[in-house]
Amino acid sequence: MEIDYAMLNKVYRSNPEGQTRYSPAKCIGCTTQTISGDPDPKHVSTSYVERANLTMRTSMRRFTRLTNAFSKKLENHAAMVAMYFMFYNFSRVHQTLRVTPAMEAGIADHVWSIDEIVALLGD
Repeated sequence: MEIDYAMLNKVYRSNPEGQTRYSPAKCIGCTTQTISGDPDPKHVSTSYVERANLTMRTSMRRFTRLTNAFSKKLENHAAMVAMYFMFYNFSRVHQTLRVTPAMEAGIADHVWSIDEIVALLGD
């Protein structure tokens, strides 16, 4: 109960006229549901998670539709996602932060090299 958390559910309707495979549905409304704490309704948004999803999709081709860069095994897919998040949070210096997210959060004191990340994998 120490965390303010709310969920925004968007209601979509597809466009029957001229509908094609890649046409986005139209958002016709939203509902907000408080999950825990006392979240500020004006800060309940899908923008942050949508931005994170876009960054991940553009950084890893396996999340882009209609490509052949997919993992045939679930274990390979999970390993690639874990490596991406490790690199993104510990090795990549972000423009707005001017440090890595891990450094900004106080859980790292330097920019990790790829060798340091690979060393975590062990033998």
